[in-house]
Amino acid sequence: MPYLTIQTNIKVDPNTTTDLLGKISTSLAQMLGKPESYVMISLHTDVAMMFAGTRAPLAYLELKSLGLPEEQTAVFSQQICKLMEETLGIEKTRVYIEFSSPARHMFGWSGRTF
Repeated sequence: MPYLTIQTNIKVDPNTTTDLLGKISTSLAQMLGKPESYVMISLHTDVAMMFAGTRAPLAYLELKSLGLPEEQTAVFSQQICKLMEETLGIEKTRVYIEFSSPARHMFGWSGRTF
């Protein structure tokens, strides 16, 4: 059930959103070793945001995934920052990522919990 939400202050061409989300979804599934059929991505663009006193391109991400291994978050951070640079042109020094791994009974799907 990986869920990645991306908030950024950059504008994204609506005609490229589907391809962009697809690339991020595929990359996230591979990175986490999870089926892409469980991956959900949310992209919020053109958000009024500032970081380090500037409105230069930036992103704030939240990655939630059941069983997310804490010992791998540094590797995931590196991979996700690279993905943000490749897909959205945002430098890694302008990206914050919040990782969380909810308890299985605290996450529902298909009328039940995990």
